Amino acid sequence: MDTAALLTEIGALLLGLALLGRVARRIGLTPIPLYLLAGLAFGHGGLLPLQASQEFTEAGSEIGVVLLLVTLGLEYSANELVSNLKRHAPSGLIDALFNAVPGAALALILGWGPVAAVVLAGITWVSSSGVIAKVLTDLGRLGNRETPTVLSVLVTEDLAMALYLPILTALLAGSGFLMGGLTLGIAVLTITAVLLIATRYGRFISALVSAKNAESFLLGVLGLTLAVAGIAQGLKVSSAVGAFLVGIALSGEVAEHANQLLSPLRDLFAAVFFVFFGLHTDPRSIPPVLLPAIALAVVTMGTKVATGYVAAKRAGIAPRGRWRAGLALTPRGEFSIVIAGLAVAAGIEKQIGPLATAYVMITVVVGPLLARLTDIGRPRRRPKMAVPAGAGSGAATVTVDELIGPAEQAAMLPEQSGGAGPGGNEPGGTTRHTDTADGRVTEEDDTDQSVR
Repeated sequence: MDTAALLTEIGALLLGLALLGRVARRIGLTPIPLYLLAGLAFGHGGLLPLQASQEFTEAGSEIGVVLLLVTLGLEYSANELVSNLKRHAPSGLIDALFNAVPGAALALILGWGPVAAVVLAGITWVSSSGVIAKVLTDLGRLGNRETPTVLSVLVTEDLAMALYLPILTALLAGSGFLMGGLTLGIAVLTITAVLLIATRYGRFISALVSAKNAESFLLGVLGLTLAVAGIAQGLKVSSAVGAFLVGIALSGEVAEHANQLLSPLRDLFAAVFFVFFGLHTDPRSIPPVLLPAIALAVVTMGTKVATGYVAAKRAGIAPRGRWRAGLALTPRGEFSIVIAGLAVAAGIEKQIGPLATAYVMITVVVGPLLARLTDIGRPRRRPKMAVPAGAGSGAATVTVDELIGPAEQAAMLPEQSGGAGPGGNEPGGTTRHTDTADGRVTEEDDTDQSVR
């Protein structure tokens, strides 16, 4: 091994990824498509193929998948997952039907066979939790009424992946549908057992890995995650599912602390994972599948909008909120690439990798732009400042108009309209009003006329 070349390649790669990440965030996009482009540029058939760091990127990509899934699991408790599944199972079934079927249908139309159909169904089914969370944050919609519905759809998809991935792994290994059913049974039993243990004894598991020293704590959580992921992979349940279940098993402050410590490692190795996927995709293989990828993206972004709209309607959300929910769900990302990566590694239909790359890049670029459509032409309301109208005046308020003239109002509006404090308009189309009698703050949706 040429250590000098290895270190040079890894250093140059990480510096390049840092630069791409800064560029992406400056233009308001997720860095995922740029990471994929970097992999295409430095992989097979690219401009400058990497040689010395192939083993590092391969191992790093495996760790990246594991860390992506464990940190995703840390976001949920077992009780939350169970209650979500009970409440939103119908929306989850609609999501699977609307979005998995187009992918499976395209694979069959192209003559790729049933296994490839299962792969492409998963690629088009699952939205990107990471991209969507960032879009909702950037648009100031975390407090909107439709946001819990969006998150519920994502949680249901994540839990469904814990069942889907073991089946896919068995099919890719050539075990057949019978063995796939057996693997599914093992996965269901494993997930059920983990949820029961996490619900009843989660605090003991958390205490087992908890440590006051950050170094010991990080090593304990990381070691447990990798060990369980390895065991799960050995049982053909998928390392990703094992990591996800570890995240669910941890709870409370331990989960929060673990998330904080693992996040930088997750971001590093997740970037390596996306690059590694691009490295194994020949850019010359993308043009032949570009039109199918565009057509699939158009159809499945439409079905995701329908999914979000129906789910939000079932939750009693007003029409504008339904459209916001649907448009927010359109990006695909990390899970789609994980699924495609499994298929590429198994040697299933060689065009799946290029098609998945083009498909994900289209949705992660266009999706966040579509999410902004509901903000176009939205009327801006003049904020109200609630101030005491006199001692013991109860809930009486005095608006800005009654205190100052037009010139002073014009000078104040730019400063207040971007804020989230009392009297400011939030980016998600909300206005906060304060009742001076008790200081309560309520948020009123400017478009849906509903109190959140």
